[in-house]
Amino acid sequence: MPELWYAIVVLSLAAYVVLDGYDLGAGALHLWVARNDSERRQVLGSIGPYWDANEVWLLASGGALLVAFPRAMTAGLSGFYLGVFLILWCLVGRGVAIEVRSHVEEPLWRAFWDVIFCVSSALLPVLFGVALANLVRGVPLNADGWFQLTLFTHFAPTPPVGLLDWYTVLAGVFALVALTAHGATFLAWRTDGPVHARSRRAARVLYAALVVLWIALTAATIAVRPEFLAALPQRPLALVAAALAIGGLVTVFVAGARGRSLAAFLGSSGFLAGMLVATALCLFPVLVPAIEGAAGRSITAYDGGATERGLAIAIGWWAAGFPLVLAYFFVTYRLHRGKVKVRAEDA
Repeated sequence: MPELWYAIVVLSLAAYVVLDGYDLGAGALHLWVARNDSERRQVLGSIGPYWDANEVWLLASGGALLVAFPRAMTAGLSGFYLGVFLILWCLVGRGVAIEVRSHVEEPLWRAFWDVIFCVSSALLPVLFGVALANLVRGVPLNADGWFQLTLFTHFAPTPPVGLLDWYTVLAGVFALVALTAHGATFLAWRTDGPVHARSRRAARVLYAALVVLWIALTAATIAVRPEFLAALPQRPLALVAAALAIGGLVTVFVAGARGRSLAAFLGSSGFLAGMLVATALCLFPVLVPAIEGAAGRSITAYDGGATERGLAIAIGWWAAGFPLVLAYFFVTYRLHRGKVKVRAEDA
């Protein structure tokens, strides 16, 4: 049962990154691909039917963690206290910016909320990337299973560590570029006109940079935690996920060059999902890894806090609710299919 719930948490997180990832990428990119108010409303219109529903996957991931692995959830929330509040502020900033920017027809008002939308959307991938890198690197868990991180110490991924060091910052930059590139492929698929053309160009540049950053981050991970990638060849599902990531990346370049925007977006989705699933499978069964010097203190799926009976009851509720979520997303994407165009009176 712990293995099943580990898979549910990982798949929920992957769904969040793929789905809300294009929202975040579009927001971080929209000041560059949209040059006037009508084009910016075109960008907002492309994510408008989906963005709030996509964020539900983050809540679903947190709920699954709380139900299945409460010990890991509480340790993570307390240890990443500052990061959690920054994430909440960014989520609030994005939501408010989307909802209120068009309430007042004043250029300064709209420009202000456009900047808030852009900055909040750009900061979230950085914060998520930094958090994931902290888990890959390891955190200073004490004997009671708690940890506390300052913002930074000596900026190296060796004890005593902080939230930020050169490795976690590199991962944050990688996450920003990855989701911004993902957002560019989404906008290229969902828009037409100048926004479509600029998004295609942005996707080419960003994905070229992403390849370089991925190689650099992989090399850094080998240096910081050699045993992490050493587990990859012994885990067939992780190899499949890694192949999905590589195949998705190849698809982005091939489909993008041929102007097949939907295929490029699906390739981008495959890259993100494959990379995250491969990362989780290399960590399994560890949920909160202890850094060097705190050996034996890592929190795993087998000592995450929930009982077998509790997990069995929860899986029944999940099995009832998950098909409803899939049906909702199917209907939403079906109803809002097609490109978002600039209206003639706005052009």
